[in-house]
Amino acid sequence: MKRSTALLLVILLAVGLVLSGCGKPKTTQITIATGGTAGTYYPLGGGMAQVFNNKVANVNATAQSTGASVENMRLIGKKEVELSFVQNDIAHYAFNGQEAFKEKIGNIAAIATLYPEIVQIVVPADSPAQTVADLKGLKVSVGAAGSGTEANARQILAAAGLTYNDIEEQFLSFAESADQFKDKLVDAIFITSGVPNAAVQDMSTSRPVRILPIADDIIAKLTADYPFFSKFEIPANSYKDQAAPVVTVAVQAILVAEKDLDADLVYKLTKAIYENKEELVTVNAKAKNINLEKPLTGVTIPVHPGAEKYYKEKGVK
Repeated sequence: MKRSTALLLVILLAVGLVLSGCGKPKTTQITIATGGTAGTYYPLGGGMAQVFNNKVANVNATAQSTGASVENMRLIGKKEVELSFVQNDIAHYAFNGQEAFKEKIGNIAAIATLYPEIVQIVVPADSPAQTVADLKGLKVSVGAAGSGTEANARQILAAAGLTYNDIEEQFLSFAESADQFKDKLVDAIFITSGVPNAAVQDMSTSRPVRILPIADDIIAKLTADYPFFSKFEIPANSYKDQAAPVVTVAVQAILVAEKDLDADLVYKLTKAIYENKEELVTVNAKAKNINLEKPLTGVTIPVHPGAEKYYKEKGVK
């Protein structure tokens, strides 16, 4: 009798433990693919992870340093991360199987536009080049081979009636471009990044620079052919001796999710971003550009249903 009573107590205790475990919410692990530790993606991604951990129940988010946009799309494609920072043009190429992507990555969905990545065509201040067409015959760094910058360079040159046959193209990283510019080995440089860009600031300390404007007719053609571009004005005094604003184009840094990520969870994450924007601004000033009035500028891939629910709730078309 005593043995059976003890056995009954053990069984009841085990059942109680199981039931108490069933009532405990499961923690969702989220990895955010960002970029290099010296860039903008990584610290801003870390700030988002902190917001998610503090403001969204049962979430454990971490920011992962990566090779940025192209690698991030491949990580999402393999379902190795849940969220990713990416340029909107790279997301467009990934979704459609273009440029660096031989196969379509169809499991991505947009959450929000974060901030603009501006195309800057840098020339020496005393260069005779005044327009994109004037780059004909010059040595031009078009960015690292296969990069988003390089794709932007080809698209802008084409809109101006030029191809690589019309220039002496150089496939250089930003740092390599800056070094060759200072040594007078290149005549112009394409850079797609935030403003101000550290490489351009570095160049301007040893050699005065100027940013070429992009004419309205070229912008009209670009935005018609590639809807991920938008017109952008670089503010005056963004760089040394830049007295006037410069009209150019921009792509956008956006946040995307693996499309099968739970819609209710993505709704809560989207809400947390907008309701804690000021906290993100303290991490990186570019978060000031996160704008609920224009939350999907330049997005050409599907929007995640969870984000869409939040925008509809807020009356955003």
